[in-house]
Amino acid sequence: MDIKIEKKKGLQKKHIIYIAAGVIALLLLIWIFIDKESSKTVNLDSITIAEVTKGEFNDYIRLNGQVKPISVVQLSPEEGGIVREKVVEEGAYVKKGDVILRLSNSNLDLQILNAESELAEKQNLLRNTQVTMQQDRLNNETEKVQLDIDTRRKQRTFSQYERLYAEKLISREEYLQAKEDYEAAMKKYELITERLIQDSIYRTIQMAQMEENLRNMRQNVLLIRQRKEKLDVKATIDGELGLLDAELGQNISVGQMIGQINDLSGFKAEVFIDEHYIDRVTTGLLARFDRQGSSFYMKVRKVYPEVRDGRFRADLVFSNEEKPDNIRIGQTYYLDLELGEPTISTLVPKGTFFQTTGGRWIYVLDKDGRKAYKRAIKINRQNPQFYEVEEGLEPGEKVITSGYESFKDNDILILE
Repeated sequence: MDIKIEKKKGLQKKHIIYIAAGVIALLLLIWIFIDKESSKTVNLDSITIAEVTKGEFNDYIRLNGQVKPISVVQLSPEEGGIVREKVVEEGAYVKKGDVILRLSNSNLDLQILNAESELAEKQNLLRNTQVTMQQDRLNNETEKVQLDIDTRRKQRTFSQYERLYAEKLISREEYLQAKEDYEAAMKKYELITERLIQDSIYRTIQMAQMEENLRNMRQNVLLIRQRKEKLDVKATIDGELGLLDAELGQNISVGQMIGQINDLSGFKAEVFIDEHYIDRVTTGLLARFDRQGSSFYMKVRKVYPEVRDGRFRADLVFSNEEKPDNIRIGQTYYLDLELGEPTISTLVPKGTFFQTTGGRWIYVLDKDGRKAYKRAIKINRQNPQFYEVEEGLEPGEKVITSGYESFKDNDILILE
Protein backbone atom coordinates (compact mmCIF):
# COMPACT_ATOMS: atom_id res chain seq x y z
CA MET A 1 0.00 0.00 0.00
CA ASP A 2 1.42 3.34 -1.08
CA ILE A 3 2.03 6.11 1.54
CA LYS A 4 0.98 9.65 0.58
CA ILE A 5 3.74 12.23 1.22
CA GLU A 6 2.48 15.65 2.28
CA LYS A 7 4.18 18.82 0.88
CA LYS A 8 5.99 21.01 3.43
CA LYS A 9 4.58 24.47 3.92
CA GLY A 10 6.63 27.72 4.35
CA LEU A 11 10.16 28.74 3.20
CA GLN A 12 12.49 25.96 2.51
CA LYS A 13 16.28 26.10 2.45
CA LYS A 14 16.48 26.14 -1.34
CA HIS A 15 14.08 29.09 -1.43
CA ILE A 16 16.39 31.16 0.88
CA ILE A 17 19.31 30.43 -1.43
CA TYR A 18 17.32 31.66 -4.45
CA ILE A 19 16.31 34.88 -2.67
CA ALA A 20 19.87 35.64 -1.54
CA ALA A 21 21.18 35.06 -5.06
CA GLY A 22 18.56 37.46 -6.41
CA VAL A 23 19.45 40.19 -3.90
CA ILE A 24 23.14 39.87 -4.74
CA ALA A 25 22.38 40.10 -8.46
CA LEU A 26 20.25 43.19 -7.89
CA LEU A 27 22.99 44.91 -5.86
CA LEU A 28 25.51 44.03 -8.54
CA LEU A 29 23.33 45.64 -11.19
CA ILE A 30 22.93 48.77 -9.05
CA TRP A 31 26.71 48.95 -8.50
CA ILE A 32 27.31 48.59 -12.25
CA PHE A 33 24.81 51.20 -13.40
CA ILE A 34 25.41 53.82 -10.69
CA ASP A 35 28.71 55.79 -10.27
CA LYS A 36 30.91 54.50 -7.53
CA GLU A 37 31.84 58.08 -6.50
CA SER A 38 29.55 60.10 -4.22
CA SER A 39 27.84 63.12 -5.73
CA LYS A 40 25.76 66.14 -4.71
CA THR A 41 23.47 68.40 -6.67
CA VAL A 42 24.35 72.10 -6.37
CA ASN A 43 22.54 75.22 -7.54
CA LEU A 44 24.71 77.30 -9.90
CA ASP A 45 23.46 80.52 -8.32
CA SER A 46 24.91 79.51 -4.95
CA ILE A 47 28.53 79.09 -6.07
CA THR A 48 31.26 81.23 -7.58
CA ILE A 49 33.08 79.96 -10.65
CA ALA A 50 36.43 81.38 -11.76
CA GLU A 51 38.78 80.66 -14.62
CA VAL A 52 42.37 79.51 -14.17
CA THR A 53 44.71 81.94 -15.96
CA LYS A 54 48.36 82.34 -16.83
CA GLY A 55 49.79 85.69 -15.86
CA GLU A 56 52.07 87.80 -13.73
CA PHE A 57 52.01 86.91 -10.06
CA ASN A 58 52.97 89.81 -7.81
CA ASP A 59 54.34 88.48 -4.54
CA TYR A 60 52.97 90.93 -1.98
CA ILE A 61 50.76 91.05 1.09
CA ARG A 62 48.28 93.74 2.06
CA LEU A 63 48.68 95.25 5.50
CA ASN A 64 46.92 97.79 7.66
CA GLY A 65 49.50 100.35 8.74
CA GLN A 66 48.74 102.82 11.51
CA VAL A 67 50.55 106.16 11.35
CA LYS A 68 52.86 106.78 14.31
CA PRO A 69 55.39 109.54 15.05
CA ILE A 70 58.93 108.65 14.01
CA SER A 71 59.85 108.58 17.70
CA VAL A 72 58.18 109.13 21.06
CA VAL A 73 59.86 110.65 24.12
CA GLN A 74 58.37 109.88 27.49
CA LEU A 75 57.86 112.57 30.11
CA SER A 76 59.12 111.51 33.53
CA PRO A 77 60.02 114.09 36.23
CA GLU A 78 63.49 113.88 37.75
CA GLU A 79 62.07 115.25 41.00
CA GLY A 80 58.82 114.24 42.62
CA GLY A 81 56.24 116.66 43.88
CA ILE A 82 52.66 117.87 43.77
CA VAL A 83 51.28 119.31 40.53
CA ARG A 84 50.98 123.04 41.08
CA GLU A 85 50.32 124.24 37.52
CA LYS A 86 49.63 122.75 34.08
CA VAL A 87 51.22 125.14 31.63
CA VAL A 88 50.18 123.38 28.39
CA GLU A 89 47.50 120.86 27.49
CA GLU A 90 47.51 117.70 25.36
CA GLY A 91 47.82 118.25 21.63
CA ALA A 92 49.81 121.48 21.97
CA TYR A 93 53.03 121.91 20.02
CA VAL A 94 56.00 122.49 22.34
CA LYS A 95 59.62 123.38 21.80
CA LYS A 96 62.62 121.97 23.63
CA GLY A 97 62.87 123.63 27.04
CA ASP A 98 59.23 124.72 27.28
CA VAL A 99 57.70 124.18 30.73
CA ILE A 100 54.85 121.67 30.68
CA LEU A 101 54.19 121.16 34.41
CA ARG A 102 55.23 122.95 37.57
CA LEU A 103 55.60 120.86 40.72
CA SER A 104 56.11 121.85 44.34
CA ASN A 105 58.08 119.92 46.97
CA SER A 106 58.27 121.27 50.55
CA ASN A 107 60.81 118.62 51.57
CA LEU A 108 63.16 119.82 48.84
CA ASP A 109 62.76 123.41 50.03
CA LEU A 110 63.71 122.28 53.53
CA GLN A 111 66.76 120.45 52.19
CA ILE A 112 67.88 123.60 50.43
CA LEU A 113 67.53 125.66 53.61
CA ASN A 114 69.48 123.09 55.63
CA ALA A 115 72.22 122.88 53.02
CA GLU A 116 72.56 126.67 52.82
CA SER A 117 72.64 126.92 56.62
CA GLU A 118 75.33 124.26 56.85
CA LEU A 119 77.30 126.01 54.14
CA ALA A 120 77.15 129.31 56.02
CA GLU A 121 78.28 127.55 59.22
CA LYS A 122 81.21 125.96 57.43
CA GLN A 123 82.18 129.28 55.86
CA ASN A 124 82.20 130.94 59.31
CA LEU A 125 84.24 128.09 60.74
CA LEU A 126 86.74 128.40 57.91
CA ARG A 127 87.06 132.14 58.43
CA ASN A 128 87.56 131.67 62.21
CA THR A 129 90.13 128.97 61.59
CA GLN A 130 91.95 131.19 59.15
CA VAL A 131 92.04 134.02 61.71
CA THR A 132 93.28 131.67 64.44
CA MET A 133 95.97 130.23 62.19
CA GLN A 134 97.05 133.72 61.17
CA GLN A 135 97.35 134.72 64.82
CA ASP A 136 99.36 131.59 65.62
CA ARG A 137 101.64 132.30 62.69
CA LEU A 138 102.22 135.86 63.88
CA ASN A 139 102.91 134.68 67.44
CA ASN A 140 105.38 132.10 66.18
CA GLU A 141 107.08 134.69 64.00
CA THR A 142 107.31 137.04 67.00
CA GLU A 143 108.77 134.28 69.13
CA LYS A 144 111.29 133.50 66.41
CA VAL A 145 112.36 137.16 66.24
CA GLN A 146 112.86 137.25 70.01
CA LEU A 147 114.88 134.04 69.89
CA ASP A 148 116.96 135.40 67.08
CA ILE A 149 117.80 138.51 69.10
CA ASP A 150 118.50 136.46 72.22
CA THR A 151 120.75 134.11 70.27
CA ARG A 152 122.81 136.95 68.82
CA ARG A 153 123.23 138.51 72.25
CA LYS A 154 124.39 135.26 73.77
CA GLN A 155 126.72 134.78 70.85
CA ARG A 156 128.35 138.14 71.56
CA THR A 157 128.57 137.35 75.26
CA PHE A 158 130.18 133.99 74.53
CA SER A 159 132.70 135.63 72.15
CA GLN A 160 133.64 138.19 74.79
CA TYR A 161 133.96 135.57 77.54
CA GLU A 162 136.01 133.41 75.25
CA ARG A 163 138.59 136.22 74.80
CA LEU A 164 138.55 137.08 78.51
CA TYR A 165 139.02 133.46 79.44
CA ALA A 166 141.95 133.19 77.05
CA GLU A 167 143.54 136.18 78.83
CA LYS A 168 142.73 134.57 82.20
CA LEU A 169 140.50 137.47 83.20
CA ILE A 170 137.45 135.32 84.07
CA SER A 171 136.98 131.98 85.61
CA ARG A 172 136.43 128.83 83.61
CA GLU A 173 132.95 128.43 85.09
CA GLU A 174 131.84 131.78 83.75
CA TYR A 175 133.26 130.89 80.34
CA LEU A 176 131.44 127.52 80.28
CA GLN A 177 128.12 129.07 81.35
CA ALA A 178 128.36 131.62 78.53
CA LYS A 179 129.11 128.84 76.07
CA GLU A 180 126.23 126.68 77.31
CA ASP A 181 123.81 129.64 77.17
CA TYR A 182 124.80 130.34 73.56
CA GLU A 183 124.50 126.68 72.50
CA ALA A 184 121.08 126.37 74.19
CA ALA A 185 119.87 129.52 72.44
CA MET A 186 121.09 128.13 69.10
CA LYS A 187 119.31 124.81 69.70
CA LYS A 188 116.11 126.57 70.72
CA TYR A 189 116.28 128.72 67.61
CA GLU A 190 116.63 125.65 65.40
CA LEU A 191 113.69 123.97 67.09
CA ILE A 192 111.42 126.97 66.73
CA THR A 193 112.42 127.26 63.08
CA GLU A 194 111.56 123.58 62.50
CA ARG A 195 108.28 124.02 64.33
CA LEU A 196 107.36 127.00 62.18
CA ILE A 197 108.05 124.94 59.05
CA GLN A 198 105.87 122.05 60.28
CA ASP A 199 103.12 124.43 61.36
CA SER A 200 103.15 126.03 57.94
CA ILE A 201 102.82 122.63 56.24
CA TYR A 202 100.02 121.58 58.59
CA ARG A 203 98.17 124.88 58.08
CA THR A 204 98.49 124.54 54.32
CA ILE A 205 97.08 120.99 54.36
CA GLN A 206 94.32 121.90 56.79
CA MET A 207 93.33 124.96 54.80
CA ALA A 208 93.29 122.93 51.57
CA GLN A 209 91.05 120.32 53.17
CA MET A 210 88.69 122.93 54.52
CA GLU A 211 88.59 124.72 51.17
CA GLU A 212 87.82 121.39 49.48
CA ASN A 213 85.03 120.68 51.97
CA LEU A 214 83.70 124.16 51.39
CA ARG A 215 83.74 123.70 47.62
CA ASN A 216 81.91 120.39 48.01
CA MET A 217 79.28 122.03 50.14
CA ARG A 218 78.86 124.85 47.62
CA GLN A 219 78.48 122.21 44.90
CA ASN A 220 75.96 120.35 47.03
CA VAL A 221 73.92 123.52 47.52
CA LEU A 222 74.12 124.17 43.78
CA LEU A 223 72.90 120.65 43.00
CA ILE A 224 70.02 120.97 45.43
CA ARG A 225 69.05 124.27 43.84
CA GLN A 226 69.20 122.56 40.44
CA ARG A 227 66.90 119.88 41.81
CA LYS A 228 64.44 122.64 42.61
CA GLU A 229 64.70 123.82 39.00
CA LYS A 230 63.80 120.26 37.92
CA LEU A 231 60.43 120.67 39.59
CA ASP A 232 59.56 122.36 36.30
CA VAL A 233 58.89 119.46 33.90
CA LYS A 234 60.18 120.63 30.52
CA ALA A 235 59.99 119.36 26.96
CA THR A 236 63.16 117.56 25.88
CA ILE A 237 62.46 117.82 22.13
CA ASP A 238 60.35 119.82 19.72
CA GLY A 239 57.08 118.06 19.07
CA GLU A 240 53.44 117.49 19.92
CA LEU A 241 52.36 116.82 23.47
CA GLY A 242 50.47 113.61 22.76
CA LEU A 243 49.65 112.53 26.30
CA LEU A 244 49.62 114.22 29.70
CA ASP A 245 48.38 112.14 32.61
CA ALA A 246 48.59 114.67 35.44
CA GLU A 247 46.03 116.71 37.34
CA LEU A 248 46.33 119.65 39.72
CA GLY A 249 47.12 118.46 43.23
CA GLN A 250 48.29 115.04 42.05
CA ASN A 251 51.40 113.67 43.75
CA ILE A 252 53.96 112.68 41.09
CA SER A 253 56.85 110.40 42.05
CA VAL A 254 60.37 110.45 40.59
CA GLY A 255 60.54 108.67 37.23
CA GLN A 256 56.78 108.25 36.92
CA MET A 257 55.59 108.23 33.31
CA ILE A 258 53.16 111.14 33.04
CA GLY A 259 53.09 111.84 29.32
CA GLN A 260 54.84 111.72 25.99
CA ILE A 261 56.02 114.04 23.24
CA ASN A 262 55.57 112.95 19.64
CA ASP A 263 58.46 113.80 17.34
CA LEU A 264 56.72 115.20 14.25
CA SER A 265 59.92 115.56 12.23
CA GLY A 266 58.95 112.27 10.58
CA PHE A 267 56.33 109.53 10.55
CA LYS A 268 56.26 105.75 10.40
CA ALA A 269 53.63 103.09 9.83
CA GLU A 270 53.22 100.34 12.40
CA VAL A 271 51.98 97.04 10.95
CA PHE A 272 51.22 93.60 12.36
CA ILE A 273 51.95 90.65 10.05
CA ASP A 274 50.92 87.01 10.19
CA GLU A 275 53.71 84.87 11.60
CA HIS A 276 53.60 82.81 8.38
CA TYR A 277 55.70 85.57 6.77
CA ILE A 278 58.21 86.06 9.60
CA ASP A 279 61.08 84.53 7.60
CA ARG A 280 60.32 86.59 4.50
CA VAL A 281 59.88 90.06 5.97
CA THR A 282 63.25 91.80 6.32
CA THR A 283 64.46 95.37 6.60
CA GLY A 284 64.60 97.26 3.34
CA LEU A 285 61.52 95.70 1.70
CA LEU A 286 59.39 98.24 -0.15
CA ALA A 287 55.68 98.89 0.31
CA ARG A 288 53.26 101.07 -1.63
CA PHE A 289 49.94 102.68 -0.86
CA ASP A 290 47.61 104.98 -2.77
CA ARG A 291 46.15 108.11 -1.26
CA GLN A 292 44.72 111.34 -2.65
CA GLY A 293 45.18 110.00 -6.20
CA SER A 294 48.93 109.46 -5.77
CA SER A 295 51.19 106.54 -4.89
CA PHE A 296 53.54 106.72 -1.93
CA TYR A 297 56.38 104.39 -1.04
CA MET A 298 57.68 103.15 2.30
CA LYS A 299 60.33 100.67 3.35
CA VAL A 300 60.69 98.33 6.32
CA ARG A 301 62.94 99.97 8.90
CA LYS A 302 62.64 97.51 11.79
CA VAL A 303 61.24 94.02 12.32
CA TYR A 304 60.45 93.03 15.89
CA PRO A 305 61.25 89.37 16.68
CA GLU A 306 58.50 88.81 19.24
CA VAL A 307 55.34 87.01 18.06
CA ARG A 308 52.05 87.68 19.86
CA ASP A 309 48.69 86.14 19.01
CA GLY A 310 50.14 84.72 15.80
CA ARG A 311 51.43 88.09 14.55
CA PHE A 312 54.68 90.03 14.67
CA ARG A 313 55.28 93.79 14.43
CA ALA A 314 57.24 95.85 11.92
CA ASP A 315 57.86 99.57 11.38
CA LEU A 316 57.94 101.20 7.95
CA VAL A 317 59.20 104.68 7.08
CA PHE A 318 58.82 106.78 3.95
CA SER A 319 61.52 105.94 1.42
CA ASN A 320 61.70 109.57 0.25
CA GLU A 321 60.53 113.02 1.26
CA GLU A 322 57.12 112.61 -0.39
CA LYS A 323 54.27 111.94 2.01
CA PRO A 324 50.50 112.58 1.95
CA ASP A 325 49.16 116.01 2.76
CA ASN A 326 47.50 116.43 6.16
CA ILE A 327 49.05 113.23 7.47
CA ARG A 328 47.84 112.59 11.01
CA ILE A 329 48.89 110.28 13.81
CA GLY A 330 46.46 107.38 14.09
CA GLN A 331 45.47 107.28 10.41
CA THR A 332 45.32 103.87 8.71
CA TYR A 333 47.05 103.21 5.40
CA TYR A 334 46.48 100.03 3.39
CA LEU A 335 49.98 98.99 2.34
CA ASP A 336 51.05 96.48 -0.31
CA LEU A 337 54.34 95.02 0.96
CA GLU A 338 56.43 93.49 -1.83
CA LEU A 339 57.99 90.17 -0.78
CA GLY A 340 59.63 89.22 -4.08
CA GLU A 341 59.95 89.86 -7.80
CA PRO A 342 56.93 89.25 -10.13
CA THR A 343 56.82 85.86 -11.91
CA ILE A 344 54.66 84.31 -14.67
CA SER A 345 52.54 81.62 -13.01
CA THR A 346 49.26 79.71 -13.14
CA LEU A 347 46.75 81.77 -11.16
CA VAL A 348 43.47 81.07 -9.38
CA PRO A 349 41.47 84.00 -7.99
CA LYS A 350 41.24 84.18 -4.21
CA GLY A 351 38.23 82.49 -2.66
CA THR A 352 36.89 81.02 0.56
CA PHE A 353 37.41 77.43 -0.68
CA PHE A 354 40.95 77.70 0.70
CA GLN A 355 39.62 77.75 4.25
CA THR A 356 38.22 74.24 3.81
CA THR A 357 40.83 72.62 1.56
CA GLY A 358 43.97 74.40 2.71
CA GLY A 359 44.93 74.57 -0.97
CA ARG A 360 45.32 70.78 -1.27
CA TRP A 361 42.36 70.22 -3.66
CA ILE A 362 39.67 72.06 -5.60
CA TYR A 363 36.50 71.35 -7.63
CA VAL A 364 37.19 71.57 -11.38
CA LEU A 365 34.34 71.87 -13.90
CA ASP A 366 34.16 69.55 -16.89
CA LYS A 367 34.02 70.91 -20.43
CA ASP A 368 30.21 71.03 -20.44
CA GLY A 369 30.07 72.86 -17.13
CA ARG A 370 27.49 70.40 -15.84
CA LYS A 371 29.66 68.66 -13.30
CA ALA A 372 32.60 69.55 -11.05
CA TYR A 373 35.16 66.98 -9.94
CA LYS A 374 37.43 67.05 -6.92
CA ARG A 375 41.08 67.31 -7.96
CA ALA A 376 44.32 67.43 -5.96
CA ILE A 377 46.38 70.58 -6.51
CA LYS A 378 49.43 72.28 -5.00
CA ILE A 379 49.37 76.00 -4.13
CA ASN A 380 52.65 77.79 -3.48
CA ARG A 381 52.23 81.50 -2.73
CA GLN A 382 49.30 83.86 -2.48
CA ASN A 383 48.59 87.55 -2.58
CA PRO A 384 45.37 89.48 -1.90
CA GLN A 385 44.08 88.65 -5.43
CA PHE A 386 45.43 85.26 -6.52
CA TYR A 387 46.79 81.88 -5.48
CA GLU A 388 49.88 80.68 -7.34
CA VAL A 389 49.24 77.06 -8.47
CA GLU A 390 52.27 74.81 -8.94
CA GLU A 391 50.50 71.54 -9.84
CA GLY A 392 47.07 70.21 -10.79
CA LEU A 393 45.53 72.96 -12.93
CA GLU A 394 45.93 74.29 -16.43
CA PRO A 395 45.09 77.76 -17.79
CA GLY A 396 41.57 77.90 -19.20
CA GLU A 397 40.05 75.45 -16.75
CA LYS A 398 37.21 76.59 -14.55
CA VAL A 399 37.04 75.99 -10.82
CA ILE A 400 34.69 76.68 -7.93
CA THR A 401 36.24 79.26 -5.58
CA SER A 402 33.37 79.83 -3.14
CA GLY A 403 33.10 78.03 0.19
CA TYR A 404 32.94 74.22 0.35
CA GLU A 405 31.36 73.85 3.78
CA SER A 406 28.07 72.44 2.43
CA PHE A 407 29.69 70.02 -0.04
CA LYS A 408 31.09 67.77 2.70
CA ASP A 409 33.12 64.84 1.23
CA ASN A 410 31.37 64.53 -2.13
CA ASP A 411 33.72 63.84 -5.04
CA ILE A 412 31.34 65.08 -7.75
CA LEU A 413 29.09 68.12 -7.83
CA ILE A 414 26.15 68.11 -10.28
CA LEU A 415 25.51 71.69 -11.30
CA GLU A 416 21.95 72.77 -12.11
